[in-house]
Amino acid sequence: MTQAKGTKLRIGVVGCGNISMAYMRNAPLFSGVEITACADLDGQAARRRADQFNLRATDVDSLITADDIDLVLNLTVPSAHFDVSMRALSAGKHVFTEKPLGVTADEGGRLVDTAAAKGLALGSAPDTFLGAAGRHARRLMDAGAIGKPVTGTAFMMGRGMEHWHPDPSFYYQAGAGPVMDMGPYYLTMMVNLMGPVRRVQTVATSGHEERIITAEGPKKGTRFKVNTPTSVLSLLEFQCGATMTFGASWDVFRHSNHPIELHGTEGSLRLPDPDNFGGVVALSSQGAQWQETDTAGELFGAANWPAAAPDRANYRMLGLADLARSIVEGRPPRASGDLALHVLEVMEAILRAGEIGAAQAVSGTVAQPKELREDEARSLLA
Repeated sequence: MTQAKGTKLRIGVVGCGNISMAYMRNAPLFSGVEITACADLDGQAARRRADQFNLRATDVDSLITADDIDLVLNLTVPSAHFDVSMRALSAGKHVFTEKPLGVTADEGGRLVDTAAAKGLALGSAPDTFLGAAGRHARRLMDAGAIGKPVTGTAFMMGRGMEHWHPDPSFYYQAGAGPVMDMGPYYLTMMVNLMGPVRRVQTVATSGHEERIITAEGPKKGTRFKVNTPTSVLSLLEFQCGATMTFGASWDVFRHSNHPIELHGTEGSLRLPDPDNFGGVVALSSQGAQWQETDTAGELFGAANWPAAAPDRANYRMLGLADLARSIVEGRPPRASGDLALHVLEVMEAILRAGEIGAAQAVSGTVAQPKELREDEARSLLA
């Protein structure tokens, strides 16, 4: 399916939970895209979002088959990602899905193959690596600011979800956990900066067999089983020869690890939380003091979320806008299904290595995403 230049990609959203608010609020910022309809298994949730953003509320089946929908934006829970995305592709729709692409690499591979066979675009979150901080870091890496990458660290650590989410049990089941839920942000950023991963080694454990919901809501005080590792330490070997330690944990109350640090033959680079689009990027050339750059002044780096009192940069829809442009230009999207599949293969290898206690080769590979230049990023704005 092709898209005529100057026309807008008509988007239907499936899944009207918390994350849908960011996509819907950001959509008017971008050219070439327009959200027109939404659906959810909970019809009331769909109607609520439709009223907020002047959309058409409908049921899932009707949205997927609607003639006036070009792309399905899949914001369902991870366990439903494959089913909704495959139904949309089978109906001839382009797809952009929240992460992960699927619960397993097999699911992800089937989606990639189906999209390719049908000539449809497939994209996936996260697109945070296209934000101001990710673009700034990519420019530095491509310019050789740290020389040849040698080693580094990436840490995602916190308490977990039950202290703020009213129904968090799905985060602690197969297909979720800190690796599958938060790993995509870190791993996608690293692949963007250094290329694909070749091999992983892992040690994994869990701090608790059960968790107690402490967030306000009808399930407060109830217990649920933990069925996936909640603390994982991995060693990643990249095809470029660099090695990195990647730690992901929901068993940590407080820590002082930086989200991502990369060290090369000529210097070091420090990145902010890759779950956000902005933040401070710091460079040390050959051991000199850190030179910090606050990317808040760069495109897609200013704080805009939450809307009432912004304290972070959240430009979800950026990757989808690039996908819409890619259809017109006849090129792969940057936040592509292929990239998401590789990250899913890496995460699956991480968990498998922890389960069997032996290093695992990553089953596939991917081309490093093409840099999003500043002029290209600006051209995506409405």
